[in-house]
Amino acid sequence: MKKIINLIVFVFSFTIVSLAQESKSKVEIIIKTSAQCGDCKERIEEKLNYTKGVLFAELDVESKNLTIKYKSDKITIDEIKMILNDLGYDADDWKAKKVNVESLPKCCQPGGMEE
Repeated sequence: MKKIINLIVFVFSFTIVSLAQESKSKVEIIIKTSAQCGDCKERIEEKLNYTKGVLFAELDVESKNLTIKYKSDKITIDEIKMILNDLGYDADDWKAKKVNVESLPKCCQPGGMEE
């Protein structure tokens, strides 16, 4: 009986520790982007929402703010910003390379739409 109680206590303790660690790794951030239209929104959300470690990504086109919920033990903020830069978008103070910006449709490039 004592062994069963010890086993139950161990399993319960392990479950609590696991849940606590899991919740610590979930982070929500907002990144300011250079996105400016619905095509930008679709492109960014589609890429990030299918990226390992990203739980949720949504762009508010009007404010250019990208809200991301992710698992910090699976992906870093820097990796997320690199993905945005590779797509052709600025991410906070990380500027996209000119070649990546130029690969975007004209409406998604700076000056391509009236702001």
